Amino acid sequence: MQDGPRRSDSLSGLAARRDALRQAARVPGADHRALLDAALTEVDAALDALASGQPGDAGDDLAAGSVPESARAERRLLHGAFQEAPVPLFLLEADGTIRRANNKAAELLGAPAGYATGKALTVFVDLPLRAAVQSQLAAVARTGEPRRSRCRLLTAGGTADGVLAVSAVDLPGDPPLLIVTVTGSAASPESADSAPVEPDAVSASLPEKHDVRDMTRRIDMVTAVTRLLLDNSTFSEAVTLQRCARLLASEIADWVIVDVERDGRLRRQYAVGSRGSRADEAARLVRGVDPDTASLPWQVHAAAKPTLITLVEDPGVLGAAADGTPLALLLGATSVVSVPISDGATGYGALTLARRAVRGPFEMADLALTEDLGRHLATAMRVDRMFRRRSEQAEALQASLLPAQLPEVPGLEFAAAYMGATRWQETSGDFYDVFRIPDGWAVAIGDVCGKGQDAAAMTAAARHAIRALAHVRGRAHAHPADVLAAANEVLLAGDYDERFVTAKLGFLKQGSGQRVRVRLGSAGHPGPAVVRADGRVEILEGDGLPLGLFEDAEPMRSELELRAGDLLFFYSDGVTEARAADSQEGFFEDRLADELAAVAGRSAAETVRAVQELVTEFSRGELRDDVTILALKVGTA
Repeated sequence: MQDGPRRSDSLSGLAARRDALRQAARVPGADHRALLDAALTEVDAALDALASGQPGDAGDDLAAGSVPESARAERRLLHGAFQEAPVPLFLLEADGTIRRANNKAAELLGAPAGYATGKALTVFVDLPLRAAVQSQLAAVARTGEPRRSRCRLLTAGGTADGVLAVSAVDLPGDPPLLIVTVTGSAASPESADSAPVEPDAVSASLPEKHDVRDMTRRIDMVTAVTRLLLDNSTFSEAVTLQRCARLLASEIADWVIVDVERDGRLRRQYAVGSRGSRADEAARLVRGVDPDTASLPWQVHAAAKPTLITLVEDPGVLGAAADGTPLALLLGATSVVSVPISDGATGYGALTLARRAVRGPFEMADLALTEDLGRHLATAMRVDRMFRRRSEQAEALQASLLPAQLPEVPGLEFAAAYMGATRWQETSGDFYDVFRIPDGWAVAIGDVCGKGQDAAAMTAAARHAIRALAHVRGRAHAHPADVLAAANEVLLAGDYDERFVTAKLGFLKQGSGQRVRVRLGSAGHPGPAVVRADGRVEILEGDGLPLGLFEDAEPMRSELELRAGDLLFFYSDGVTEARAADSQEGFFEDRLADELAAVAGRSAAETVRAVQELVTEFSRGELRDDVTILALKVGTA
């Protein structure tokens, strides 16, 4: 009655080993000769099962009977001989689980013998060879015939190549067992040509030096990551994560995977490994797979608890590729550490590091280091996101202070530009405006001292006060200077913390023959410049006192006439005070007239664009103040 279930178990085991061999064959660096030998072994197992009609189990259970004292003594003797044997020995259950490991085996693995007990022997085999070794163990358990298999074992110091000699053993009263001997270089990792060391030369300071070296390396790594995060001039979260991952992959891990929570789900942000076409291809495959709920990164993020897996037992710990290949197998990851990216209050994702066998497993010190890096990354991400939110708010607020578009007026061409200071990311106090008035058009430009929301509030008040007062056309507001004087009263009535506004307001009235009469009111704002069609340039003075400071401030008045081809160029002090990277070149104010003369005859839009480029080039992109430009040109007949 037991043959059916036993046969089913054997066939499912055969299917599992077949799938493991297929996956192992797709792994870069796979030993195809060993895999072919293992596949032929599984074919033999299938043929035996078909021929006998039985699953080909290793043997029937022996009935347990009483064991005489002489047999117990013999077992104790054999146990002692097993433990003290001069070669690494493993005693396995029929399914490949380690039942006992002798002293030499523990020495080879670099761990206590009890650490290996209960684990599958293949846990200590490099990933590309696990499927082949598992098939060879299953063949010995099934046939009872000894086998030998080339192998690469995972040790505390990296990998060790050797040969596994596997034999079946039947002990009275016990189920069939396997005994495995390790021979070759893995059994004797010490170099044969090493020079002898005198006892006096062996000092306890050697491990201390090793510890100090590792500690120094970890401190250097934290310092390097901190410097990288502090130097994040882009304030880009994606760039920050990529740079940090590349740094870690080159120093303490073979693979680095970063997963970030977005919209309630953990998304794969980045994966990077060692350089090379195979590594790049593997990294692309990993980047294309978001972690599922069963994967280690997702569990670490959900629980907010770090995890260290010294030796990977389950190849599916990192999830699987689209074709079902476990990612750990694809990457050759034999040791993994994963920590939450968290600042203690908010979890942003998970940072996962993986090593191949040759590099050796991660230790507790590596876990502590990675935890620190996870906290550093979380802090950087919090700052980046806060900065981005403030920047977006500032841009939205700044956009609300400027007209969405300039009007189209027959006979006149308007163009404007705004560039924020590179040293500040807060809302600017600059504004410009073009709007209709009862008998023509009005142009305004202004600059509020300071930055931020308070400056923005005063900017909005100044702009809207000027626009509203300019529409109230009467004897009191017949001139732009009268409008600025009334706006001064409005601003003085507000509580703007001793801020002030410089402003220029012009009323435009079109006449016959493509002539435009311009009346200007000035409240401490520079310019404008008049660029005649024939290339002559005149820079007007910025007379008058700023608005919002004195009750008796009297804006200055002036008038001029523009003809066809003439251009009126308004600007903020961000243009004239732009400073050259080479301080010997001074300020752009000294070049403004010449540069405007050089672009005379161009359209308003072309003139604005040219000055923008010139200011940016002159300062090499380092703008100390906001740059605001407004130009109007009289069309030709």
